[in-house]
Amino acid sequence: MSFDFIRTDIDEQKAKSRYRQLVCTSTASQGNEIIINGKSYLNFSSNDYLGLNNHAQINKALQDGVDKFGTCSSSSSLVTGYHYAHQALEDDICQWLNKPKCLLFSSGFAANLALFHALGKNEQSHFYLDKLSHASMIDGAYQSKAKVKRFNHNNIEQLTKLLSSSEQSADTGNNKLIASEGVFSMDGCQAKVMELAQLAKTNSAWLYLDDAHSIGVIGNKGQGSNSIANIDITMATFGKAIATSGAFLACDENLHEYLVNFSRHYIYSTAISPAMAWATRKSIELIQSEHWRREKIVELSELFSDLLTPEVELVGTQSSIHAIIIGDEKKALRVSEQLKKQGVWLTAIRPPTVAVNSSRLRVTICAHHNTKDIKYLAECINKAIA
Repeated sequence: MSFDFIRTDIDEQKAKSRYRQLVCTSTASQGNEIIINGKSYLNFSSNDYLGLNNHAQINKALQDGVDKFGTCSSSSSLVTGYHYAHQALEDDICQWLNKPKCLLFSSGFAANLALFHALGKNEQSHFYLDKLSHASMIDGAYQSKAKVKRFNHNNIEQLTKLLSSSEQSADTGNNKLIASEGVFSMDGCQAKVMELAQLAKTNSAWLYLDDAHSIGVIGNKGQGSNSIANIDITMATFGKAIATSGAFLACDENLHEYLVNFSRHYIYSTAISPAMAWATRKSIELIQSEHWRREKIVELSELFSDLLTPEVELVGTQSSIHAIIIGDEKKALRVSEQLKKQGVWLTAIRPPTVAVNSSRLRVTICAHHNTKDIKYLAECINKAIA
Protein backbone atom coordinates (compact mmCIF):
# COMPACT_ATOMS: atom_id res chain seq x y z
CA MET A 1 0.00 0.00 0.00
CA SER A 2 1.30 3.47 -0.89
CA PHE A 3 2.08 5.78 2.03
CA ASP A 4 1.41 3.01 4.53
CA PHE A 5 2.93 5.22 7.26
CA ILE A 6 -0.35 7.16 7.29
CA ARG A 7 -2.27 4.41 9.08
CA THR A 8 0.65 3.70 11.41
CA ASP A 9 0.97 7.35 12.45
CA ILE A 10 -2.78 7.70 13.05
CA ASP A 11 -2.87 4.55 15.18
CA GLU A 12 0.07 5.86 17.17
CA GLN A 13 -1.78 9.15 17.82
CA LYS A 14 -4.73 7.19 19.19
CA ALA A 15 -2.48 5.11 21.44
CA LYS A 16 -0.93 8.29 22.89
CA SER A 17 -4.34 9.96 23.49
CA ARG A 18 -3.35 12.64 20.96
CA TYR A 19 -5.86 11.74 18.25
CA ARG A 20 -7.80 14.65 16.78
CA GLN A 21 -11.01 14.74 14.78
CA LEU A 22 -13.36 17.35 13.40
CA VAL A 23 -16.46 18.36 15.34
CA CYS A 24 -19.22 20.12 13.41
CA THR A 25 -20.81 22.96 15.36
CA SER A 26 -23.66 25.40 14.92
CA THR A 27 -23.66 28.54 17.03
CA ALA A 28 -26.77 29.39 19.03
CA SER A 29 -28.29 32.86 18.98
CA GLN A 30 -26.44 33.62 22.21
CA GLY A 31 -22.69 33.82 21.66
CA ASN A 32 -21.86 32.03 24.90
CA GLU A 33 -23.45 28.80 23.66
CA ILE A 34 -22.53 26.24 21.05
CA ILE A 35 -24.69 23.44 19.61
CA ILE A 36 -23.09 20.10 18.72
CA ASN A 37 -25.17 17.14 17.54
CA GLY A 38 -28.29 18.94 18.68
CA LYS A 39 -27.05 19.51 22.25
CA SER A 40 -26.33 22.95 23.68
CA TYR A 41 -23.15 23.66 25.66
CA LEU A 42 -21.66 26.69 27.39
CA ASN A 43 -18.74 27.48 25.11
CA PHE A 44 -15.41 28.26 26.78
CA SER A 45 -13.20 27.30 23.83
CA SER A 46 -13.99 30.13 21.42
CA ASN A 47 -11.54 32.85 20.38
CA ASP A 48 -14.39 35.33 19.95
CA TYR A 49 -12.89 37.24 22.86
CA LEU A 50 -14.92 40.44 22.52
CA GLY A 51 -18.19 38.68 21.66
CA LEU A 52 -18.43 40.44 18.30
CA ASN A 53 -19.21 37.42 16.13
CA ASN A 54 -22.69 37.75 14.63
CA HIS A 55 -22.87 41.42 15.70
CA ALA A 56 -25.68 43.10 13.80
CA GLN A 57 -23.61 46.08 12.63
CA ILE A 58 -20.76 43.88 11.40
CA ASN A 59 -23.22 41.59 9.61
CA LYS A 60 -24.80 44.60 7.93
CA ALA A 61 -21.39 45.92 6.89
CA LEU A 62 -20.61 42.53 5.36
CA GLN A 63 -23.84 42.63 3.36
CA ASP A 64 -23.09 46.20 2.28
CA GLY A 65 -19.66 45.02 1.20
CA VAL A 66 -21.18 42.24 -0.88
CA ASP A 67 -23.49 44.76 -2.55
CA LYS A 68 -20.60 47.13 -3.28
CA PHE A 69 -17.77 44.74 -4.19
CA GLY A 70 -19.16 41.21 -4.50
CA THR A 71 -18.09 38.23 -2.41
CA CYS A 72 -14.70 37.58 -4.00
CA SER A 73 -11.69 39.67 -4.98
CA SER A 74 -11.29 37.43 -8.05
CA SER A 75 -7.53 37.89 -8.30
CA SER A 76 -4.30 38.43 -6.42
CA SER A 77 -3.67 41.89 -5.04
CA LEU A 78 -1.02 42.63 -7.67
CA VAL A 79 -3.29 41.82 -10.62
CA THR A 80 -6.85 43.14 -10.17
CA GLY A 81 -7.73 41.87 -6.67
CA TYR A 82 -6.84 44.97 -4.66
CA HIS A 83 -10.14 46.77 -4.06
CA TYR A 84 -10.99 50.05 -2.38
CA ALA A 85 -12.28 48.02 0.59
CA HIS A 86 -8.79 46.59 1.10
CA GLN A 87 -7.13 49.98 0.89
CA ALA A 88 -9.64 51.51 3.31
CA LEU A 89 -9.11 48.69 5.82
CA GLU A 90 -5.33 49.05 5.60
CA ASP A 91 -5.64 52.78 6.23
CA ASP A 92 -7.85 52.13 9.27
CA ILE A 93 -5.34 49.67 10.72
CA CYS A 94 -2.42 52.04 10.14
CA GLN A 95 -4.25 54.82 11.96
CA TRP A 96 -5.34 52.48 14.77
CA LEU A 97 -1.82 51.14 15.43
CA ASN A 98 0.10 54.25 14.35
CA LYS A 99 1.93 52.38 11.61
CA PRO A 100 2.99 53.70 8.17
CA LYS A 101 1.93 50.69 6.11
CA CYS A 102 -0.16 47.53 6.21
CA LEU A 103 -0.63 44.40 4.06
CA LEU A 104 -3.58 42.00 4.18
CA PHE A 105 -3.27 38.21 4.13
CA SER A 106 -5.67 35.27 4.02
CA SER A 107 -4.64 34.00 7.49
CA GLY A 108 -2.21 34.54 10.33
CA PHE A 109 -0.40 31.36 9.35
CA ALA A 110 0.16 32.73 5.84
CA ALA A 111 1.27 36.13 7.15
CA ASN A 112 3.82 34.59 9.51
CA LEU A 113 5.23 32.35 6.78
CA ALA A 114 5.36 35.32 4.41
CA LEU A 115 7.39 37.47 6.78
CA PHE A 116 9.96 34.85 7.73
CA HIS A 117 10.35 33.52 4.20
CA ALA A 118 10.83 37.00 2.75
CA LEU A 119 13.33 38.22 5.36
CA GLY A 120 14.97 34.81 5.41
CA LYS A 121 15.84 34.91 1.71
CA ASN A 122 19.13 36.41 2.82
CA GLU A 123 21.49 33.90 4.46
CA GLN A 124 22.89 36.67 6.66
CA SER A 125 19.54 37.16 8.39
CA HIS A 126 19.34 36.04 12.03
CA PHE A 127 16.05 35.16 13.71
CA TYR A 128 15.62 34.93 17.51
CA LEU A 129 12.35 33.24 18.47
CA ASP A 130 10.69 32.68 21.82
CA LYS A 131 10.44 28.90 22.26
CA LEU A 132 6.65 29.13 22.66
CA SER A 133 6.19 31.01 19.39
CA HIS A 134 3.36 29.81 17.16
CA ALA A 135 3.98 26.85 14.85
CA SER A 136 3.67 29.09 11.78
CA MET A 137 6.49 31.33 13.06
CA ILE A 138 8.71 28.33 13.73
CA ASP A 139 7.92 26.79 10.33
CA GLY A 140 8.56 30.05 8.53
CA ALA A 141 11.87 30.59 10.29
CA TYR A 142 13.26 27.10 9.74
CA GLN A 143 12.07 26.93 6.13
CA SER A 144 14.06 30.09 5.36
CA LYS A 145 17.80 30.49 4.75
CA ALA A 146 18.25 32.54 7.91
CA LYS A 147 20.17 31.41 10.97
CA VAL A 148 17.63 30.60 13.69
CA LYS A 149 18.07 30.62 17.48
CA ARG A 150 15.34 30.10 20.06
CA PHE A 151 15.35 31.48 23.59
CA ASN A 152 13.52 30.07 26.58
CA HIS A 153 10.04 31.45 27.06
CA ASN A 154 10.12 35.14 28.06
CA ASN A 155 13.77 34.74 29.11
CA ILE A 156 15.19 38.20 28.41
CA GLU A 157 18.54 37.33 29.98
CA GLN A 158 19.12 34.41 27.62
CA LEU A 159 17.98 36.44 24.60
CA THR A 160 20.43 39.19 25.60
CA LYS A 161 23.27 36.67 25.66
CA LEU A 162 22.29 35.27 22.25
CA LEU A 163 22.24 38.74 20.75
CA SER A 164 25.54 39.59 22.40
CA SER A 165 27.22 36.47 21.01
CA SER A 166 25.93 37.27 17.54
CA GLU A 167 27.62 40.66 17.70
CA GLN A 168 30.92 38.80 17.56
CA SER A 169 29.88 37.00 14.37
CA ALA A 170 31.22 38.57 11.19
CA ASP A 171 28.20 37.70 9.05
CA THR A 172 25.38 39.04 11.26
CA GLY A 173 25.39 42.72 10.37
CA ASN A 174 22.11 44.42 11.20
CA ASN A 175 19.87 41.65 9.88
CA LYS A 176 18.47 40.61 13.26
CA LEU A 177 14.84 39.90 14.02
CA ILE A 178 13.47 39.21 17.52
CA ALA A 179 10.16 37.35 17.31
CA SER A 180 7.56 36.54 19.94
CA GLU A 181 3.81 36.53 20.57
CA GLY A 182 2.04 39.45 22.20
CA VAL A 183 -0.15 37.02 24.14
CA PHE A 184 0.80 33.36 23.98
CA SER A 185 -2.05 31.29 22.60
CA MET A 186 -1.87 28.25 24.90
CA ASP A 187 -1.24 29.82 28.31
CA GLY A 188 -2.43 33.41 27.91
CA CYS A 189 0.63 35.11 29.35
CA GLN A 190 2.03 38.26 27.73
CA ALA A 191 5.43 38.79 26.20
CA LYS A 192 7.71 41.22 28.03
CA VAL A 193 6.95 43.77 25.37
CA MET A 194 8.77 46.79 26.82
CA GLU A 195 11.94 44.82 27.50
CA LEU A 196 11.88 43.21 24.05
CA ALA A 197 11.41 46.59 22.38
CA GLN A 198 14.30 48.12 24.31
CA LEU A 199 16.52 45.12 23.61
CA ALA A 200 15.73 45.32 19.90
CA LYS A 201 16.59 49.01 19.84
CA THR A 202 19.85 48.49 21.72
CA ASN A 203 20.94 45.72 19.37
CA SER A 204 19.83 47.38 16.11
CA ALA A 205 17.30 44.59 15.62
CA TRP A 206 13.66 44.55 14.56
CA LEU A 207 10.95 43.35 16.93
CA TYR A 208 8.23 41.20 15.38
CA LEU A 209 5.14 40.27 17.40
CA ASP A 210 2.35 37.89 16.51
CA ASP A 211 -0.50 39.76 18.17
CA ALA A 212 -3.29 37.35 17.18
CA HIS A 213 -4.45 36.90 20.80
CA SER A 214 -3.62 40.41 21.96
CA ILE A 215 -5.25 42.62 19.33
CA GLY A 216 -8.64 43.92 20.44
CA VAL A 217 -8.17 42.71 24.03
CA ILE A 218 -5.08 44.59 25.25
CA GLY A 219 -4.92 48.41 25.27
CA ASN A 220 -7.40 51.21 25.84
CA LYS A 221 -8.59 50.97 22.23
CA GLY A 222 -7.62 47.35 21.68
CA GLN A 223 -4.34 48.16 19.93
CA GLY A 224 -2.69 45.09 21.44
CA SER A 225 1.05 45.19 22.04
CA ASN A 226 1.34 48.52 20.22
CA SER A 227 -0.37 50.11 23.22
CA ILE A 228 2.67 49.08 25.30
CA ALA A 229 5.62 49.89 23.01
CA ASN A 230 6.50 50.72 19.44
CA ILE A 231 6.62 47.38 17.62
CA ASP A 232 8.58 47.34 14.36
CA ILE A 233 6.38 44.69 12.74
CA THR A 234 2.99 43.54 13.97
CA MET A 235 1.00 40.59 12.69
CA ALA A 236 -2.56 40.02 13.85
CA THR A 237 -5.52 37.99 12.71
CA PHE A 238 -9.11 39.05 12.07
CA GLY A 239 -10.64 35.69 13.03
CA LYS A 240 -10.40 36.02 16.81
CA ALA A 241 -11.33 39.21 18.71
CA ILE A 242 -12.02 41.09 15.46
CA ALA A 243 -14.55 38.38 14.50
CA THR A 244 -14.14 38.34 10.71
CA SER A 245 -11.51 36.55 8.60
CA GLY A 246 -7.96 37.16 7.36
CA ALA A 247 -4.87 38.81 8.84
CA PHE A 248 -2.50 41.75 8.44
CA LEU A 249 1.13 42.77 8.74
CA ALA A 250 1.79 46.36 9.85
CA CYS A 251 5.28 47.75 9.23
CA ASP A 252 7.32 50.60 7.74
CA GLU A 253 7.37 51.69 4.08
CA ASN A 254 10.56 49.87 3.14
CA LEU A 255 9.43 46.47 4.40
CA HIS A 256 6.00 46.99 2.84
CA GLU A 257 7.59 47.65 -0.54
CA TYR A 258 9.89 44.64 -0.12
CA LEU A 259 7.01 42.26 0.75
CA VAL A 260 4.94 43.44 -2.21
CA ASN A 261 7.85 42.60 -4.48
CA PHE A 262 9.36 39.51 -2.85
CA SER A 263 6.79 37.77 -0.64
CA ARG A 264 5.56 34.73 -2.57
CA HIS A 265 2.71 34.25 -0.10
CA TYR A 266 1.42 37.73 -0.91
CA ILE A 267 2.18 37.85 -4.64
CA TYR A 268 0.64 34.49 -5.52
CA SER A 269 -2.43 34.46 -3.25
CA THR A 270 -5.90 35.67 -4.14
CA ALA A 271 -6.72 38.73 -2.05
CA ILE A 272 -9.17 38.31 0.82
CA SER A 273 -12.84 39.02 0.15
CA PRO A 274 -13.43 42.77 -0.19
CA ALA A 275 -16.79 42.31 1.52
CA MET A 276 -15.01 40.78 4.51
CA ALA A 277 -12.55 43.68 4.51
CA TRP A 278 -15.50 46.08 4.60
CA ALA A 279 -17.02 44.21 7.57
CA THR A 280 -13.65 44.23 9.34
CA ARG A 281 -13.59 48.02 9.20
CA LYS A 282 -16.83 48.13 11.17
CA SER A 283 -15.53 45.60 13.70
CA ILE A 284 -12.38 47.66 14.33
CA GLU A 285 -14.53 50.75 14.79
CA LEU A 286 -16.58 48.96 17.47
CA ILE A 287 -13.44 47.61 19.16
CA GLN A 288 -12.01 51.09 19.57
CA SER A 289 -15.18 52.61 21.00
CA GLU A 290 -16.74 49.83 23.12
CA HIS A 291 -14.32 49.72 26.05
CA TRP A 292 -16.81 47.79 28.17
CA ARG A 293 -15.99 44.58 26.30
CA ARG A 294 -12.40 44.58 27.56
CA GLU A 295 -13.49 45.66 31.04
CA LYS A 296 -15.93 42.76 31.24
CA ILE A 297 -13.23 40.23 30.35
CA VAL A 298 -11.10 41.54 33.22
CA GLU A 299 -14.00 41.46 35.67
CA LEU A 300 -15.07 37.90 34.77
CA SER A 301 -11.48 36.64 34.71
CA GLU A 302 -10.89 37.87 38.26
CA LEU A 303 -14.09 36.18 39.40
CA PHE A 304 -13.06 32.90 37.75
CA SER A 305 -9.67 32.91 39.41
CA ASP A 306 -11.19 33.65 42.82
CA LEU A 307 -13.69 30.77 42.56
CA LEU A 308 -11.22 27.99 41.73
CA THR A 309 -9.96 25.73 44.51
CA PRO A 310 -6.21 25.51 45.33
CA GLU A 311 -6.06 22.08 43.63
CA VAL A 312 -6.63 23.73 40.24
CA GLU A 313 -3.32 24.81 38.63
CA LEU A 314 -4.21 28.03 36.84
CA VAL A 315 -1.60 29.93 34.81
CA GLY A 316 -1.60 33.66 35.64
CA THR A 317 -2.70 35.87 32.76
CA GLN A 318 -3.86 39.36 31.82
CA SER A 319 -5.69 38.14 28.70
CA SER A 320 -8.85 36.20 27.83
CA ILE A 321 -6.95 32.91 27.87
CA HIS A 322 -6.77 30.92 31.12
CA ALA A 323 -4.77 27.70 31.04
CA ILE A 324 -5.47 24.99 33.62
CA ILE A 325 -2.55 22.59 33.64
CA ILE A 326 -3.56 18.93 33.91
CA GLY A 327 -0.35 17.20 32.79
CA ASP A 328 -1.27 13.78 31.42
CA GLU A 329 -3.09 13.55 28.07
CA LYS A 330 -5.55 10.90 29.21
CA LYS A 331 -6.50 12.82 32.33
CA ALA A 332 -6.98 16.03 30.32
CA LEU A 333 -9.33 14.19 27.95
CA ARG A 334 -11.17 12.62 30.88
CA VAL A 335 -11.74 15.98 32.58
CA SER A 336 -12.87 17.51 29.28
CA GLU A 337 -15.41 14.69 28.82
CA GLN A 338 -16.69 15.14 32.39
CA LEU A 339 -17.28 18.83 31.71
CA LYS A 340 -19.16 18.05 28.49
CA LYS A 341 -21.53 15.86 30.49
CA GLN A 342 -22.21 18.95 32.61
CA GLY A 343 -22.95 21.03 29.51
CA VAL A 344 -19.55 22.80 29.36
CA TRP A 345 -17.53 22.69 26.13
CA LEU A 346 -13.86 22.98 27.04
CA THR A 347 -11.26 21.45 24.75
CA ALA A 348 -8.30 19.47 26.08
CA ILE A 349 -5.05 20.78 24.56
CA ARG A 350 -2.40 18.07 24.16
CA PRO A 351 1.04 17.55 22.59
CA PRO A 352 2.38 18.48 20.13
CA THR A 353 0.46 21.76 20.58
CA VAL A 354 1.92 21.97 24.08
CA ALA A 355 4.91 20.26 25.67
CA VAL A 356 4.72 16.66 26.88
CA ASN A 357 3.25 16.41 30.39
CA SER A 358 1.68 19.87 30.13
CA SER A 359 -1.72 18.95 28.66
CA ARG A 360 -4.29 21.46 29.74
CA LEU A 361 -7.75 22.90 29.55
CA ARG A 362 -7.65 26.18 27.64
CA VAL A 363 -10.43 28.37 29.04
CA THR A 364 -11.35 31.48 27.09
CA ILE A 365 -13.46 34.06 28.91
CA CYS A 366 -15.23 36.35 26.48
CA ALA A 367 -17.33 39.48 26.67
CA HIS A 368 -20.52 37.52 25.90
CA HIS A 369 -20.16 35.43 29.07
CA ASN A 370 -21.87 36.46 32.30
CA THR A 371 -21.40 35.97 36.04
CA LYS A 372 -23.71 32.94 36.11
CA ASP A 373 -21.65 31.26 33.35
CA ILE A 374 -18.39 31.78 35.23
CA LYS A 375 -19.75 30.52 38.54
CA TYR A 376 -21.06 27.36 36.88
CA LEU A 377 -17.78 26.81 35.01
CA ALA A 378 -15.69 27.13 38.17
CA GLU A 379 -18.03 24.79 40.07
CA CYS A 380 -17.77 22.13 37.35
CA ILE A 381 -13.97 22.42 37.07
CA ASN A 382 -13.51 22.18 40.83
CA LYS A 383 -15.55 18.97 40.92
CA ALA A 384 -13.84 17.43 37.89
CA ILE A 385 -10.29 18.06 39.12
CA ALA A 386 -10.75 17.48 42.86
